[in-house]
Amino acid sequence: MTMKKSADQDKYIGLWVTADGLIRHELLPGGRYDEARGRKTSAYQGQYWLEGDHIEYVDDTGFTADGEFRDGILYHAGMILYRQM
Repeated sequence: MTMKKSADQDKYIGLWVTADGLIRHELLPGGRYDEARGRKTSAYQGQYWLEGDHIEYVDDTGFTADGEFRDGILYHAGMILYRQM
């Protein structure tokens, strides 16, 4: 599946982490992401794209998910992730 690049694509590039540090989403330039879970690095990888503050994910197996950025926080699949600087 090929995602179209939007003007917002690179707005939230960087590392997003749950408060306990167990889930880590790295949003990479060019619309790719890498998700780590616990000790497992690269548990999920795939593409993402943004429409405003809404993010859509499609992992490399075809699984889809989405989320919303609000007030500098990523709300995704029941998780809350904070940007790491």
